[in-house]
Amino acid sequence: MIEQLNKGFESRVRLGIMAVLAVNDWVDHARLKELLGVTDGNLASHLNALELLRYVQVRKRFLGKRPNTSYKASAAGARAFREHLDAIERLIPKP
Repeated sequence: MIEQLNKGFESRVRLGIMAVLAVNDWVDHARLKELLGVTDGNLASHLNALELLRYVQVRKRFLGKRPNTSYKASAAGARAFREHLDAIERLIPKP
């Protein structure tokens, strides 16, 4: 049964990122960092891994004169995350 779990979500940080993105549209880097309580570098490396899997979309823009990077779950990422959660639920015995 555990082969149905997605290795892309084995990290608690990646799981947290996807949980936040599953219920929000676009979330900026600073907000994700604040919600997850991780460093910039740690967050960036996990977001990069999710981006390579094509589970997140990245939007870089300027708000005024300040750069802003935001993230959104891709359709494939949202589907993979839902399937991962479903696989976890199947592992938990029902009373």
